[in-house]
Amino acid sequence: MNIRITSRKFKAKDSLKDLIKGEVKSFERFNDKIMDCNVVLSFTHNKDSIKTAEIITKLPGHTITVSVSSDEFEKSILMAVDKIVKQLVKVKTKRIVRKKAEPKVAVDED
Repeated sequence: MNIRITSRKFKAKDSLKDLIKGEVKSFERFNDKIMDCNVVLSFTHNKDSIKTAEIITKLPGHTITVSVSSDEFEKSILMAVDKIVKQLVKVKTKRIVRKKAEPKVAVDED
């Protein structure tokens, strides 16, 4: 899985990047077919200091996008990760249900 971290209008600290990498690596527990994960950090309002974390996760056939704003980057990242995990679980359950629902084709051997 490729992890790309983009910080707009500021330079992200190494501790913040390590937090992001650790949290994003945990996505592999829920779906091992994740191709890319892009994390974009930005300020929404400089005056109020609202920080936004946007996570874009690409799977084969799916793209999951989550954007969360709060007063701290760490809080925004953790809330966005929780939302992505819920959606990854939903995609995985749908895939399992569809796989079980497929009818088995019997082959006649004469």
